[in-house]
Amino acid sequence: KTKILSLGKEDNDEDNIAGGCKGNNSFDFLGFTHYMGKDKNGSKRIKRKTSKKKYRVSLLRCKLWIKMNRNMPIKDFMQKMNIKLQGYCRYYGVTDNLNAVSNFIYEVGRILYKWLNRRSQCKSFNWGKFNLFLKKYPLPKAKTHVRIFDLGMGSSYAM
Repeated sequence: KTKILSLGKEDNDEDNIAGGCKGNNSFDFLGFTHYMGKDKNGSKRIKRKTSKKKYRVSLLRCKLWIKMNRNMPIKDFMQKMNIKLQGYCRYYGVTDNLNAVSNFIYEVGRILYKWLNRRSQCKSFNWGKFNLFLKKYPLPKAKTHVRIFDLGMGSSYAM
């Protein structure tokens, strides 16, 4: 399929810029929603954020993995969980998408709290104990791993 969208700098439709993905001037590609936005100087540019569909699917897959593996030894469980979250952060951690990545990590933390409390018949954690647990086994921090605009500066891309 081919669809021609008006995303150019000459487009003066403010409705498509102000709120992110309003209107039809956005498209999904490679797990990202690309839309027109403004940079910090007020100039128009294309921005990216995680596609809603991919966000939901990733959260569901994470939830199912946690549910199925919650009875593993906790050290191994958290090590594998962090590997999965680091992979998510490295793929979706691009310019303009930090908010969506941090929301994903927060939601995974809520899911962890729910399912780790179901490891036995009595409640294992309250929020205070869970925060102490996260200090011992921290979740990765949301970080921009790929700066889109630094890629075209003539240097080779290597992580």
